Amino acid sequence: MRFNNLIFAVIASTMISGCGGSGSTGTSSSQVPGTTPTNPATTANILTITVADPSYPNKPTVSVKVCAPGSTTNCQTINNVLLDTGSYGLRVFKQALNGVSLTQVNVGSKPLSECMAFIDNSGDWGPVQLADVVMGGETASNVPIQVIDSTYFSNALPAACKSPNVTGLDQNPTAAGFNGILGVGLFASDCGTGCAQSANNGYYFTCNSASCTGSAVQVANQVTNPVALLNQDNNGVIVQLPSIGLGGVSSTSGQLILGIGTQTNNKPSGVTTYPASSSGEFTTIFNGITSQNSFIDSGSNGLFFSVPASILAPCTGLNQGWYCPSTEALLSAANRGYGSTASITTTFNIGNSTSLFNTNRSAFPDLGGTSPSGSGFDWGLPFFFGKSVFVGFDNTPSNLGVGPYWAF
Repeated sequence: MRFNNLIFAVIASTMISGCGGSGSTGTSSSQVPGTTPTNPATTANILTITVADPSYPNKPTVSVKVCAPGSTTNCQTINNVLLDTGSYGLRVFKQALNGVSLTQVNVGSKPLSECMAFIDNSGDWGPVQLADVVMGGETASNVPIQVIDSTYFSNALPAACKSPNVTGLDQNPTAAGFNGILGVGLFASDCGTGCAQSANNGYYFTCNSASCTGSAVQVANQVTNPVALLNQDNNGVIVQLPSIGLGGVSSTSGQLILGIGTQTNNKPSGVTTYPASSSGEFTTIFNGITSQNSFIDSGSNGLFFSVPASILAPCTGLNQGWYCPSTEALLSAANRGYGSTASITTTFNIGNSTSLFNTNRSAFPDLGGTSPSGSGFDWGLPFFFGKSVFVGFDNTPSNLGVGPYWAF
């Protein structure tokens, strides 16, 4: 099972308001190195990324338009969609669709549904339906997406979406903090051949009023990264966010650029490629420990890793699970691609999370917390600030190589 995001586990502890703290209080937006500067207002392959919600720190969001297949009028523009390089496919709350009529995906004569369980034991449940997805000025047609609907066959909910596998299903956009998730990670489908070959895959189900039964699903009908289904600019994405000062800013914005080396605005320059494994992972060496299951995840709102309390003091009380050093900590880790022996050092900062939350700001480059046991080193959103991060899709070529790979 590929890693997904950690965001849900940490949101409850961030609902703190206040004042004070250090760092910039303004907004931040600037071009970052890695590609040629562009104007998002006039470029079809660019979506604007916004980080601007103090109730949900480090939440990168984009807007997409979802249409009934083949329609240009039965559509809904959906804002506040979480941009997630740690998952695959579009998931949209039923409430946010406002009645747009999508086409149900069936296995035989039975409607297909999915349970997507995340690393923190939260989950999304709902039917798989076909939609045309418009991103920037480009359209992916007949994309299988998940409509998040906790009431869907709720009386027959499968065990995969119940405790202990899932301790809390996303109920609605208000509670979740977003209207949907745009998964643009390294792979096209969210399960792949494993779910095509086995009915007991834990992801996909067909339901009736009495029960939901596991179902094998051909790859073409699985929830799919919509960027991979574009006619062009379909070999990866670039996430660009500007540098921001320690202590955070009230808001910032950047760009999601579709395609790698396919347009004048997405040609890479001065970046290093890190090949990823078939699970989307690479190697991080930190504090003398080698983790071979590290990943880069914009959907995680902090840097998540394990370290002794003597190096980074953990927070207590409401912010348990975050780090709270008495002074700003400057740390470093060495990263290397899957199968590689060459390492490159990355430096990063970790601040006092309680103090950061009390600033009531939205974007922090120095927010970090503890990782669940065995989950590796999660390079969450703070890693993206000041970089162009390239996400090279599996089995697709670019001038950086054949995916899956990260580059920055």
